[in-house]
Amino acid sequence: MKTLDYLGLDPKNVKKTVDGLQELLANFQVYYTNLRGFHWNVTGMMFFGAHARFEEYYDDAAAKVDEVAERILMLGGVPAHNFSDYLKASAIKETAVVSDHKEILKLILDNLKVLISLERKVLETASEGDDEGTVALMGDFISAQEKTVWMLTATLS
Repeated sequence: MKTLDYLGLDPKNVKKTVDGLQELLANFQVYYTNLRGFHWNVTGMMFFGAHARFEEYYDDAAAKVDEVAERILMLGGVPAHNFSDYLKASAIKETAVVSDHKEILKLILDNLKVLISLERKVLETASEGDDEGTVALMGDFISAQEKTVWMLTATLS
């Protein structure tokens, strides 16, 4: 018995959506790891606020990783779980140690740009396949991240 048997989705369309979700998962995992490093290594006058904010960001990213992996499972896929696979598939690259909060904010913005672009592609693919569950998930992700982008750009202005 498979979940997909009950969802009424075309397996061909689901395969495309799962492939996009796998790519998104890889990027989120690298983004999450970068955020942990930013949290640990930020220094300077903005330390207290930035340290706490970066923890919020990595907690949010961890939740999104879980949601993406669970959606892959719901659609009959198997989420990748090896970090070596993530590094090969991810457009987001690992960062070195960065301690300057402004440089970190720019890196986060760059990473969010990649994630939002991937989410829009998954949303489009899922929409073409009438996969409202994935469409809703991507819409929620995009809305939250657009607000974060706005706040980060305002901070850097």
